[in-house]
Amino acid sequence: MNQTDETPHSIDSDLNNLIGLIYQGPLESQPWQSALPALRHALDAQVVSLVLRPPTAGDEGVILNSLRPDTKKAPQPDSLADPDDWELKIYREEFFALDPFLNLPPGKVIALEDILTDTELVASDYYLHYLKPIDLFRILGVDAIEPGGMLARLRFSRRRSEPGFNNRERNLLETITPHLQRAIQIYAQLNRTRSERDLYAGAVDQLSVATIILDEQARLLNTNAIAKAMLDQADGISLKGEHLHINGRDTNSRLQSAVKTIISAQQKRETSVVRALSVPRSGNRSDLGLVVRPVPASQWSEGQSSPCAAIFISDPDLHERASQEVLGELLGLTPAEANLAILLARGLSLAESSEAQNISLHTARAQLKSIFSKTGVSRQAELVRLILKSVASLA
Repeated sequence: MNQTDETPHSIDSDLNNLIGLIYQGPLESQPWQSALPALRHALDAQVVSLVLRPPTAGDEGVILNSLRPDTKKAPQPDSLADPDDWELKIYREEFFALDPFLNLPPGKVIALEDILTDTELVASDYYLHYLKPIDLFRILGVDAIEPGGMLARLRFSRRRSEPGFNNRERNLLETITPHLQRAIQIYAQLNRTRSERDLYAGAVDQLSVATIILDEQARLLNTNAIAKAMLDQADGISLKGEHLHINGRDTNSRLQSAVKTIISAQQKRETSVVRALSVPRSGNRSDLGLVVRPVPASQWSEGQSSPCAAIFISDPDLHERASQEVLGELLGLTPAEANLAILLARGLSLAESSEAQNISLHTARAQLKSIFSKTGVSRQAELVRLILKSVASLA
């Protein structure tokens, strides 16, 4: 923002744009990659830094920097600084602990000169070993905290030859601080939601279950890796345009009817039942098991791009991924016993399992007897059920 010849309309327009970029920040691939250059320009700073996770021993933290372009070099687009730049790297590794400008009262705009006089600052190790080599002196900052405990530190810095931050610039930062606090809360909530989503998605992948999400027009919205591979193979189920298709007219009609019924019920906010069907495949491959169910939706969710129906597909030919080590720990089995249990869970007979492990049938029977004793089951079917229902495949 220019400090002269500004009309109220231009100030409001600039401020609205700045606030919009702050709220856009949580949605960007690099958080606040658009807002930080705009904030740096608005406060005419040499550098603006946003600390999302403070550095600690063994953790370099998350620090985003935007630097004023060097007028001696060719014009470059406004972007965030490389996290491996010397200034950031040495600050994280050596000088964060010496920074006197930490733990500000949340929401209060403070300048470094409010804490230290110029004389005190110049005599400090922080200035002599960090600020002076990168020619920074004037600092203005604010800390924003969200209810979940995430603390973000926003700092603006200028060279020693430049004036300190004036009241207008302090007032501007005070004006945008409540918006920054809300944006940080949105960012933290999105991060938690993404982490939970990735955890659950990973668990479904480990269980070898293909997951397909459809929108209100039955168009493909998202798949997990197993579903994508299944659709790419196009054996039994495939994509035609943006819609799912099953080989065989009757089976495909049942799928489309099930999807249509569930989506219609979702749109009307009615309860719908889960639909299931078997999907035949070529050759000697086992049929796929397919379940269509509604996606729980908020009463406020609207729009044709919203998740509406979920399709879960199991492939009997995919081996479960139970870990020998984890299964052994869960059930108290030796490595050899855990191996045998896994092979039995895959559908092999005791004879086939002994052959696969190059052991005698007598040895396999002895191991199975020991497994029964340790797990408290008395039949192979019970053992298989125990393994398939265990958390071993999630490890």
